[in-house]
Amino acid sequence: MHDPATHLPNPPPAAALIDEALRVAARTGRLDLSCGLSEFPREVFALADTLEVLNLSGNALRSLPDDLPRLHRLRVLFGSDNQFTELPEVLGRCPQLEMVGFKANQIERVSGAALAPALRWLILTDNRIAELPERIGACTRLQKLMLAGNHLRRLPAGLAACRRLELLRIAANRFESVADALPDGVLALPQLAWLAHAGNPYGEEREAQALDASPIANVGWADLQLGAPLGEGASGFIHHALWQRAPGEPPQGVAVKLFKGAITSDGLPRSEMAACIAAGTHDNLVGVEGRIAGHPQSAQGLVLRLIPDGHRNLAGPPSLASCTRDVYADGLRLSTAQALRIAHGMASALAHLHRQGLAHGDLYAHNIVINDDGDSLLGDFGAASFMPHGDAPRTAALQRIDRRALAHLIDELAQRCDEPGALDGVRAGC
Repeated sequence: MHDPATHLPNPPPAAALIDEALRVAARTGRLDLSCGLSEFPREVFALADTLEVLNLSGNALRSLPDDLPRLHRLRVLFGSDNQFTELPEVLGRCPQLEMVGFKANQIERVSGAALAPALRWLILTDNRIAELPERIGACTRLQKLMLAGNHLRRLPAGLAACRRLELLRIAANRFESVADALPDGVLALPQLAWLAHAGNPYGEEREAQALDASPIANVGWADLQLGAPLGEGASGFIHHALWQRAPGEPPQGVAVKLFKGAITSDGLPRSEMAACIAAGTHDNLVGVEGRIAGHPQSAQGLVLRLIPDGHRNLAGPPSLASCTRDVYADGLRLSTAQALRIAHGMASALAHLHRQGLAHGDLYAHNIVINDDGDSLLGDFGAASFMPHGDAPRTAALQRIDRRALAHLIDELAQRCDEPGALDGVRAGC
């Protein structure tokens, strides 16, 4: 006689994954579930007294349960890459909820009731949202709002009440005029430092002109020999390559960035490419050598100068805890000479971009590489945008927002510098 227990069927893969994830979450306070879920697993409520971070991205969910607030310690909820058509209103009844991410769904409707009172970070990139509720102004703790790739034609007046807002992404929407995208109340927000608004109808002609009138050379794909990957960003892949500039000449080492073509959290790759080209040449910018032509899959791309050996990222990107501020390596110290050289270099690069009619939109330490001497290079134009023609007040406001980001950077350098006061002069110019 056999023991029937030895012949029990294996549990379904999703059930096994859920069980294991719940065991991990019981120890860590974070639950990650990405296993094709079409319904919210009721087992999650067993963690009601400990769960703080719930990541349900990459499933097939369309709704959340009405009793979600039973997870009374929940601070972070991610529901990206699901099938939601509206932002669940139950989120607004979660009193501790600070960070909400529902990127790449099919969300068309966001009601005021869905906005949690403690919200600091709201990511709704790549949806179908045509309108935001005026009630967003009640989210007085909001610091980061990411709305690129939606159907917005205007911003609610209530957004001007979000006085703590530091980062705003509204690129690749349907704003017909710069006044609709950048109303005075938004531009006057006292802490706004990182703003992306490219890829909207009012700026398409300017971006197209930048691409069509490009002063840089076209580089034939056949003249490039792709090498090892150097990295991957939201907008594309970067490879080491050899460029045969002319027959008989030794090939030149370059970096090749191939754009993915999809919407990113900052905006559209074509907007990034237009800004890269329009930025021109500066000692503290990653230089552009040419624009790729003749790619076999018609991919868009740029040939960039290689970053010299010995350079490294100044910092890492923001974390869930830091929200809008970069994360520096523990114990990082800079000499006064290094810090001053970085600060002056970035101030000079930003002034150059403004003279070129561009706002960078993402002036962060994680987009800067440095060497031991304090030589620095600024890259990543994914959030860059053109200044509006003939609109001096908005141009001045956009430049002021960029300089606020520079001021944050200089403050961060000063905190890690042997003589913090040595940077006061550069800081005063922001």
